[in-house]
Amino acid sequence: MPTASKTIREAYVEASSFLGKLGVAEAASCVELLLQHLLGCSRTELLFRFQEQFPAELEGAWRQLVERKAAGEPVQYVIGEQDFYGLTFAVSPAVLIPRPETELLVEALLREGSRLFPQGAPLLADVGTGSGIIPVTVAHARPDWRVAASDISAAALEMARSNAQRHGVAARVEWLEGDLLEPYIERRIAPDILVSNPPYIPDGELPALMPEVRLFEPHTALFGGVEGLDLYRRMIAQLPLLPRIPTVVGFEVGIGQAEAVAAMLRAAADWEEIRFVPDLQGIDRHVIAIRPREQ
Repeated sequence: MPTASKTIREAYVEASSFLGKLGVAEAASCVELLLQHLLGCSRTELLFRFQEQFPAELEGAWRQLVERKAAGEPVQYVIGEQDFYGLTFAVSPAVLIPRPETELLVEALLREGSRLFPQGAPLLADVGTGSGIIPVTVAHARPDWRVAASDISAAALEMARSNAQRHGVAARVEWLEGDLLEPYIERRIAPDILVSNPPYIPDGELPALMPEVRLFEPHTALFGGVEGLDLYRRMIAQLPLLPRIPTVVGFEVGIGQAEAVAAMLRAAADWEEIRFVPDLQGIDRHVIAIRPREQ
């Protein structure tokens, strides 16, 4: 484990080397984030402060941060934050860590919503909201839209509300606790845009997951049954129970699942278009289904 260094730069080098030897991926980047968190500064400010004396009163806290990372804990949980779509969100082991590929889903829905509802205020509902990244980002980017968010986890909803308050949109989001579409069905809520990034990892893939994911992220938010498709199957079966089927449905999916999810959607309703949105690696990561808008 690293000992205290004379300068901030020396602390950075020592911790990076220590974590690198343990096989921590992107050790230097992790140490940068830990230092920014500890010192309460941006990356640019950190670089300017590299030659400063490392604060003696922070040595114990620094040691604890590095030890947590050395034990495999995701750096986002260690510092309690993750950036998403230009906003910073609080995260904890109660919720999944936001992934950059989900930003592409948000972009697609913002684009489709603006195209299909140019004069109106569509209602977007996020099912399984977790830390609230989707509803908070949408409410922040589209002040005229209406937004709802649901989760079966009370702890997740509490964190999502906190993130909404952080970005000044809490009063504009309707928060619902319940399983999948049940809260919307029970309250006769008719979303115009329905979005979900549900658990989609097949149960049998647990041993192959990276330790950071396998040991620290909530399993209830990761695994979706034998094929990883259970939650899509259940949500799609619930679509006809809503007051009306949404104009747009957007799902994030796992590797190789896009066509299976699209087939379920085709069997459930008539769609004008179903298309896939690839992630930055070219994997079909999102399924977008669009129906003619009801007047």
